[in-house]
Parts: sequence; C-alpha cells; structure tokens
Amino acid sequence: MSSIAIVGAGPRGVGLLERLAASAPELHPDHLDVHLVDPYPAGAGRIWRHDQSPLLAMNSMAADVTMFTDDTVVCEGPIVAGPSFWEWAGRTDPDTLEPSLAAELRALSASTFPSRRLQSEYLGWVLRDVTSRLPAGMRVHVHRATAVGLREEGDAQVLRLDDGSALRTDAVVLASGHLDATPTADELALAARAAEHGLRYLPPEQTTDTDLSVIEPGETVLVRGLGLAFVDLVVLLFEGRGGRFEPAGGADGQDLRYVPSGAEPYLVAGSPRGSLYHAKPAYQLRGGRPPLPRFFGPAQTDPVIAAGEPVELLERLWPDMAKEIAGGWYHELFNGHPERVRMGWAEFAQRYAEAGWDSPRMRALLERAVPDPTDRLDLAALNEPLTGLRADSLDELQPLVRARIEEDLRQHTDPAHTAHLGAFVAMLSVYGEVGRLFAAGVLSARSRAHDMAWWQSFFNSAASGPPGFRVRELLALSRAGYVRFLGSGLRLDVAPDGFRATSATLAGAEPVRSTVLVDARLPDPSASRTTDPLLADLLAVGEAVEEELVDADGTVLRNTGLVVVRPADGALVRASGDVHPQRFAVGPHTTVKVAGAFTRPGMNAQSLRYNDAVARAVLRSLPPARSRSAAA
Repeated sequence: MSSIAIVGAGPRGVGLLERLAASAPELHPDHLDVHLVDPYPAGAGRIWRHDQSPLLAMNSMAADVTMFTDDTVVCEGPIVAGPSFWEWAGRTDPDTLEPSLAAELRALSASTFPSRRLQSEYLGWVLRDVTSRLPAGMRVHVHRATAVGLREEGDAQVLRLDDGSALRTDAVVLASGHLDATPTADELALAARAAEHGLRYLPPEQTTDTDLSVIEPGETVLVRGLGLAFVDLVVLLFEGRGGRFEPAGGADGQDLRYVPSGAEPYLVAGSPRGSLYHAKPAYQLRGGRPPLPRFFGPAQTDPVIAAGEPVELLERLWPDMAKEIAGGWYHELFNGHPERVRMGWAEFAQRYAEAGWDSPRMRALLERAVPDPTDRLDLAALNEPLTGLRADSLDELQPLVRARIEEDLRQHTDPAHTAHLGAFVAMLSVYGEVGRLFAAGVLSARSRAHDMAWWQSFFNSAASGPPGFRVRELLALSRAGYVRFLGSGLRLDVAPDGFRATSATLAGAEPVRSTVLVDARLPDPSASRTTDPLLADLLAVGEAVEEELVDADGTVLRNTGLVVVRPADGALVRASGDVHPQRFAVGPHTTVKVAGAFTRPGMNAQSLRYNDAVARAVLRSLPPARSRSAAA
C-alpha cells in the first residue's frame, strides 16, 4: 500500500487531490492512501474557513469560479468535469445551509460576488464530492493538525504532526498557500522606532487575523497599501463596527451614503500608485472570447526557451505582451461594439498584426479606426491612474482622486466598455506565458529581480481589483470624510509626535500625522523568515533552499524568499542543488508562478494544468504498492 501526504487542505491541496484521483487508475492502480494535513477545516483551509466575518466577500463573480477541469484544459491527465461555483449554487438546496447563507444563496446571481463563507461551503462540498468518487483502492484521511517536521527513514517520508503523531508516507506535497513570516529588518526597525515614541504599528499580515481593537474610534490612522488587504481592512473597520451604507441616488442610481456608527476611525491611505486597484469588470464579453494566444504565446516564447540564453522580460518581450493585451481589448471593441469603430474586424485585425507595438503605423491605425480616445487602450494610464494630478492640500486632492476612481468604476460596470474585459482575459493568457518563461529559467537574474516585480504589481492592479460594490462603498466613505487618499508616491517617516506621511502628488503640503500605522498587505514571501515549522525545519537542514538572484558579475541582486522547486512538477530542490524525488511544493511560496485567483471555467487555466502535472509526478514517484501501515 502506498501513501501520500498533502500538507495544506485548502483549495490547492484539494485541487491536487482531485487530480491524484483522476490519474491514479492509470499511474497507480494499487491501494493508495492520501493524507490531508491542515489545522484548519479541510476544503476551505485557513483563508476560506467559515469562521470569519460574514461581511467579507470573494473577489470573483459566482460564474467565474471552478475547481474542476473542463474541455478547454490541456493536460496529460483525464478531464473530470464538475460543477463551477455557480452550477453548484443552482443545485444546492438553501434549506441545507444556515439561515444567513441560505438567504445569500437565494439572492445569488451569476454576477454576484459571493461571501467567503459561501465559498467555504462550495469548497467543503468539492472535497466531499471528490472523496465520494475515489477510484477503487484509494482512501483519504484528514488530519486536523500542523505538520512540524519531516525526516527520512529508509525510503519512507516520516511527517511529524503537532499532536504527537507521525505519518509514514512515500511522498509529501507542501501546499500550504500563503505563509506567514516574521517582520523584515525594515519592518522591525520601524516597529522599534514606533515603540520608542509610544506609537502603534500593525505590520503586514492576513487582515482577517489582525487585532484591530487597538484602533480606537475617531482617531486618524495612516494606512500603507491600497490593494485587496486595504479593502478588507475598510470592511472590518466600518461596516464591521456597525456602520452601514444606504442608497443615495446618483447619475446611475447606484451611489451610496455612509451612515456611521460612531465606532469607526478616520483613514488616510497611500501607496506608490495612490489609487485603488482597477474595479473588477461587472459584465460579460459581447464579442466572444479573443483568439488567444496570438501575439504572445508558444510561437513567440518557445524559441526564447529553446535558446536558453538570459533575456530581459520588459526590454525584449514587453512589446509582444502589450500587443496581446491590447489585442484582447480591440477584439472585444470591434466585435462587441461595431458601431463605435470605423473599420471591420477582419481588416483591422490584419493591419494590427502587421504593425509594431506603439509604432507610428499602429498609432495611425488606432486613430483612424477608433475615433473616441476613451475606446483606445492606454496601458501607461492603466498602470499609473493618478498621472498628472497635483494638489496643494489633502482636502483639495480628494475630489480629484474620487473623480478618477469614479470614471474607472463607470468604465468597469457600464456594458458600453466591455473592452476592459477583453484586455483582462488577454492579460490572464499573458500571465500564464510569463510563468512559462519564469519557470524555464531563461529570464536574467536582473529581470527576475526587477521586471517580474513590476509585472506582478501591474497585473495585480489591472486584473485583481475589488468588485464594483466595494468601490462604491469606498467612494461613499471618501465623500463622508472617513477615507482620504494621499496620492501617488507615498512618503513616510517616524517622528516623536507620530508617523508622518505625504506624497509626490502633495508637493509642499503639510504631512499628515498619526500615532497609528497599518501596513495593509500580505507579508512578502520568505522561507528564511517563515513561521511555518515544517518549512523552517527543512530549510535549516538544507532540505529546502530559498531563491537568491545573482547577477552575471556575481552581485547578489535580491533574495526572493521563494522556495526553489523544479519548474515542471514542483519537486523540492535541496541546498545541494539536487532534486528530492519524493518531496514537492506548490503555491505562492515557491518559484513557480501560478495566478493566485480562483480558476475561471473555460479558460484552460494554468492552475489546473499545473495541479495535473504535479499530481502525475507525485504518482510516478511512488514505489510499487507494499503492505504497511501509514501510521508510524
């Protein structure tokens, strides 16, 4: 009898289990035990557990989430269809859920952004469904425990758990998702200076696990970061403290007014970009899915990989990446809104393909074929949404920032602007192809250190923004004076009288002062600073290694904090450089870049393809079945 341990029983771990079950009849038809190890509920895991605020929502629409392969997924293993979140919701009897979730399920639509607690129900159901359809001889065991150590005894992998037990297995997969880490040197120094002056500093961590009771009603709080962690922070500090939103009319009838509870603080928030991530598109494509990839796919990247020479991502490949993203935009514009263009799609597509990215020829084509500048994709403005804004005071700045956010929201919710969704779909394709280049090791160390950081930041801002209803809530809080924006180019320091913040946008303005600073973001990945006992143990004995980027001249450019794995299958690389044949790791803490958002149906999702590759590698690593117990 063979056995596998998956450390982490959230969506990634369950996705691997589903792929193991799919391929086991072919690759390991004998008896197989799979152990799921997680201190949090299996299926949902830590992030999607039921035990969190019911106010927190997913960042994906109900129709855009699935855990199962479909006919678009190109992988070696068999396709095993299963319901998307939306299909599961249609099959689920609301009366089987607790009253609040039952009411949510009854009101759900395909374009709803469900609560995380309802997603927890779906993920729990997926695990039950997968385990109910296991192939003959395969069993699943769930352990509500934390893995704290891993050693070898002969050819067995012995996984120690914090309840004192141990599992003897043939292979181990680390699938723990986002890992907590102790503060960086800069964060520790900031905390020390804050403590010296009697200030309060909340370092990066999962917002749902942050102790927000230290933030007092009515006080001004500085926030660094305007991404999704910031959105969660706002939800918990305002509606979570009893405030509420009510309709306030507006041009589209959807404006909100904030009604305070008296328990909320005042937030002043900034970041390098100075504005929220772009709102999630709230519509469907009208022109059909763009033909992807066209300008940035294997035809362009396979020769780069085959050459094996270090390349600079942005210097060499950005024109193709940008052309692909814009191609998705214009495919949707021309096919979904033909009344807004002056040329047929076939003619435009041919001329667009022949023109170099951002060349005079392309600019002339766009000016001729797309008369309204709003209908032309401006990637620079997409990346820097507050370009050109200047203000002499914080109060003067607020309506200027709100106007930019309101226009962005309008374009992402008005079906007249579905071109944004075309670009979004193309960007997902580009992200997957960049991941192939990254995994193949052909990007130079300098490009991995700098270009990849820029690309990830741009992708997050453009493709991972909040739903429209959250943006409306933030606008209401801004109009009420509870949330104020500092502008782009945040500048922060610490003085005896408090934290002080200003920005490049507020040139010459007096800094904003506060005795509280919140770093609203997840900790940067760091194997060396991880609080995960298993990974820390493996790193300490050289059974795992952290990625260090070294320039051609030997200069250390950056320690990424990521665990080094073999790109093809996630096999764990040791400090010696060799690959462990029975240990694997997947997730955002590894050197394989897979989009972190949930999988969209019908998209040949990279995450499903990679789950399949890892699962099949794990099955192939197993020895012939033998009769022995999995318990040590």
